[in-house]
Amino acid sequence: MRREHIEYKTMAQLRKIRKAALIVNDIHTALRQAAKPGVTTKQLDDVALRVLHDHGAKSNFMGYEGYPAQTCISVNDVIVHGIPGDHVLEPGDILSFDCGCVLNGWHGDAAFTMVLPGGDEAVHERREWLCEVTRRSMWVGIAAMAHGAHVGDIGAAIDDYISGLSPEPGIVEDYVGHGIGTQMHQDPDVPNYRTYDRGAKLKPGMVLCIEPMITAGDQDNFTEPDEWTVRTEDGSDAAHWESEVALTDKGIWVMNLPDGGASELARFGITPVPLGE
Repeated sequence: MRREHIEYKTMAQLRKIRKAALIVNDIHTALRQAAKPGVTTKQLDDVALRVLHDHGAKSNFMGYEGYPAQTCISVNDVIVHGIPGDHVLEPGDILSFDCGCVLNGWHGDAAFTMVLPGGDEAVHERREWLCEVTRRSMWVGIAAMAHGAHVGDIGAAIDDYISGLSPEPGIVEDYVGHGIGTQMHQDPDVPNYRTYDRGAKLKPGMVLCIEPMITAGDQDNFTEPDEWTVRTEDGSDAAHWESEVALTDKGIWVMNLPDGGASELARFGITPVPLGE
């Protein structure tokens, strides 16, 4: 079994990470406003770059293992790692934005999915459903981080939620969440599905990216010749949501949201605990 090397952060370090994560939230806000039919994914990538520049931050995606853009923008049957380019968005498209930044050596990383207005009504409704169940599965996982004992409890909770839906979507098992801090991807891995190994114990100082990727059909996928773009084998739609969550000895705090996730976690009976100043 591979030994994990988990980076546990102090409260002062968590506050630094929060600043990076909130920049990602600003990027998301700008992208929600800019995304519309007729816009190219490259134009949206430029929107993210402007936000990064405004904050004096840099993308932690650009150049990562040769990745050529500021963000990942995945449209329709693309699960993850879609490279922004000359693709023109169309009415009713479902698109996922995975965005990150590094500020003073600390990393932020979060993703969301949206459905553009218009298009076929039935298709639009199915895509909105997929977007919403993926978003809810992320929050189920975050709640499990607050209540659980091991990292594996997060994936088990997501798995239980998704497997209880009808029709049952596919949980993509080839790509998982991760620790984050002084590097974008750190131990431990955070699966979005139930595993026999419960994983590392959840301990104060951990920061985890919880990011379910859910498909409307089968989870099987393939990577395009560009060595990045991951598509569903059956051509079904995909959605991706991700949040960056800190665990302290007093509770959790969702780093990429100004309220720490309070509005969403209330329905789980969880009150996030601020990191202080």
